[in-house]
Amino acid sequence: MSSETKILFGFHAVGVRLKTAPSTILEVYADPTRRDARMRQFLQRAQEAGVRVIEADGPRLAKLAGGANHQGVVARVQPVAQARTLDDLLDQLDARSEPERRADPPLLLVLDGVTDPHNLGACLRVADGAGAHAVIAPKDQSCGLNATVAKVASGAAETVPYFMVTNLARTLEALKQRGLWIIGTSDDAPRSLYQHDWRGPVAVVLGSEGKGMRPLVRRTCDELVSIPMRGAVESLNVSVASAVCLYEAVRQRLAVPSTAPA
Repeated sequence: MSSETKILFGFHAVGVRLKTAPSTILEVYADPTRRDARMRQFLQRAQEAGVRVIEADGPRLAKLAGGANHQGVVARVQPVAQARTLDDLLDQLDARSEPERRADPPLLLVLDGVTDPHNLGACLRVADGAGAHAVIAPKDQSCGLNATVAKVASGAAETVPYFMVTNLARTLEALKQRGLWIIGTSDDAPRSLYQHDWRGPVAVVLGSEGKGMRPLVRRTCDELVSIPMRGAVESLNVSVASAVCLYEAVRQRLAVPSTAPA
């Protein structure tokens, strides 16, 4: 397989690509023994999009998907064009009209130490649902995008830019220079996330479950907030915590237009 192509598998991941960028799909491999309604509907969408469908048996599909649960659907695709760097993305956001910037200020999710592909996939799915503009992670303690991430993300790995940076603390400082407020999450923070104003440009930073953020990353944050824990468990899975934070930002932004500087 060419380095310019990648593999997607599962109905969600391949289905989102069919919906958003069908021209980038080189071919779809499908299990001919699966004739249920879900497969029939999927194949009809592929046909309507003009995508080539190749029948493939179980062993071939398993090989293409690296042994993962492919649900009878695997696709070979070209990369979707996205902003190549975080600076490019922020430049694009800054170039929008003033009403657009005020209605949708930058919202970034930063993951410090998330190495499990299932957690990353779930975080990307949450970020897509909340309308976050990007997910950022350090190169040295994070998970790269792979087929497992793409499947768990249910297509969000194709729509949410994911930037792996060399020095996370330095990147956060650069975001500050661009006017973003850096909000870290910590169990021992004096204020809860519900006491913070999320309507302006913001990057929310979450650490790995158990260890939390690294000390230098923690010190770089403008403010720390906690997620109230009312039961017996001490912490939430990082993807759940991401959802709690990002959707609080969504709730506030939908309720009252931002008055923060563009």
